[in-house]
Amino acid sequence: MQKKEENMNEWFNELIRETELVDDRYNVKGFVIYREWCAMSLKKMYNIFESVLNKKNHMPLFMPVVIPEQNFYKEAEHVKGFTPEVFWVTEHGDKEKLEEKLALRPTSETAFYQMYSLWIRSYNDLPYKRYQSGSVYRYETKATRPFLRGREFLWIETHCAFRDEKAALEQIQEDMETTKEVITNVFGIPVLFLQRPQWDKFAGAVNTYAADTITQNGKFLQTATTHYLGTSFAKAFDVKYKDENGKDNLAHLTCYGPGISREFGTIVAIHGDNKGLRFPFEIAPKQIVIVPVLIKGKEKEVLKKVKDIYKKLSKTYEVILDDNTQKTPGEKFYFWEMKGVPIRIEIGPRDIENKKVGIFRRDLNSKEFILEKDLTKTISKIAKEFTSNLKNQAEKAFTENIVEVKDMKALEKALESNKVVRAPFCSIDKDGEKYADMIKEKTGAEIKGIILTKETAPKELCIASGKPAKHYVYIGRGY
Repeated sequence: MQKKEENMNEWFNELIRETELVDDRYNVKGFVIYREWCAMSLKKMYNIFESVLNKKNHMPLFMPVVIPEQNFYKEAEHVKGFTPEVFWVTEHGDKEKLEEKLALRPTSETAFYQMYSLWIRSYNDLPYKRYQSGSVYRYETKATRPFLRGREFLWIETHCAFRDEKAALEQIQEDMETTKEVITNVFGIPVLFLQRPQWDKFAGAVNTYAADTITQNGKFLQTATTHYLGTSFAKAFDVKYKDENGKDNLAHLTCYGPGISREFGTIVAIHGDNKGLRFPFEIAPKQIVIVPVLIKGKEKEVLKKVKDIYKKLSKTYEVILDDNTQKTPGEKFYFWEMKGVPIRIEIGPRDIENKKVGIFRRDLNSKEFILEKDLTKTISKIAKEFTSNLKNQAEKAFTENIVEVKDMKALEKALESNKVVRAPFCSIDKDGEKYADMIKEKTGAEIKGIILTKETAPKELCIASGKPAKHYVYIGRGY
C-alpha cells in the first residue's frame, strides 16, 4: 500500500478499498455503497450526534426527499446557489411528465420552512428546533472521491427558529459547542471554527461558520457548517410568530449540517496510518478482537480459554473472536490492524500456563503481556485513553501544519511545503473578493475565513492588496 507521507491521496484511495469500507463500482457515477465495516461505524456516529442534539432540545423528524421546484424560487440567493447542482425528477411511469419538477433535496431549507410557516404560530412555539438524518444529493461536477466529494452524502441537518438575532446567534454558538463535543472529543478530530468570507457563504445566509480540520498533506477538510440565515428565508416562506401584543414578527432562522459521511472520511484521513485504519474507541465497528494462537495438540485448551474471555468481555464491549484455522496468527494480526480494531488480545498455550494474555493497542501500536486477572481492568483503562491518544496525536500534526506569513512570497513557499497559512488580509466582505481571487489564481489556494475568537487587528498590510489589514485569515487548498 502507498505510504501516507509519500502520497496521501493514493494512500487514502487504496486504504478505503483494501479495508472494504466502500465499493465504488456501483454503475452511477458519484454514488457508492458503504459496506458493512463502514456502515457499523456510521450508525454509531449518527447515534452519538443525535443523542447530543436530543439533549439540547432538538426534536427529530423525517422530511420528504423531494422538494417542488416552486419552493426553490422563493429565496433568490438560495436558488442561484443550489439550482446548478440539483437532480430533477421530471417523469413517472412510461415517460409521463410530472406537472411540476421535483428536486432530490440538495439541502432542506426550502422544505422545512414551507412547513414551519404552518407549524409556528406564537412566541410560545419558540425556540423551534428540529433535525433530520439522511442523505442529500448534489450533482458534483468536480472529480468525485468516496466520503469526501460525492453526489450523495450522509448528514444531519438542524433547522431552528427564534424570536430575534440574539437568540439565533446563541444557537450558532451552541452548534459550535456541539461540533467540539462530538467531532473533536468523540471522533478525535481537531478543528478551526472559521467565519467564511461573504463570497463563500451558504446561499441565502447572512453568515456561514465552518469547522475545518487540516490533513497531513496540508489541505483543509470541512466537517460541519452552521449558518445564520437572518429573516430572508422567513420572509420568503412566511415563517412568522405573534408576540405578546399579537403583532406578527418574522422568525430568525439557523441551520446546522454535520456531514456524517465526510466526517467518516476525515477520521480515515486523520487517524489512519501506514498499517491501515485507526478508529476512535466509541465508533469502532468492533472494539476488541481475540486471536487464539493455536499449537497442535493444545487447540482445545486455547479455544476454551478464548471463548471464556470472549463471553466475559462481550457483556461490555463489541468483540470478535477470530478462530479461523485457515490463517496464521500473523496474518490475522496484520488483517485486524489494517481494519483498525482498537484492541487485540492474543492467547496461546504458554500464555495460559503463565496466566497471562498479550494485548496490542492500535492507538500506540504497542504490545504488552499482562496477568489474565488484570485483563478487565486493563481493557477499561485502554478504552478510556484510546480516543484521547488519537486526538492528541492529531492535534500535534494539526498545529504543525499551520504557519504564519506576512507576504505573498512566503505564502507561496508555505503552500509548496503543504502548509495552511495564517496571514493578514484586507477584508472578508465583498470588497475583498477580488484580492482573494488574485491569491487563488496565483497559488490555487483559497481564503477559508477568520477564526472566531477576538483577535487584535493586524498591524501589517494585506498580503494581496497592500492595504491595511483588518483580519488574520486562514488560506489553503482543500478537498
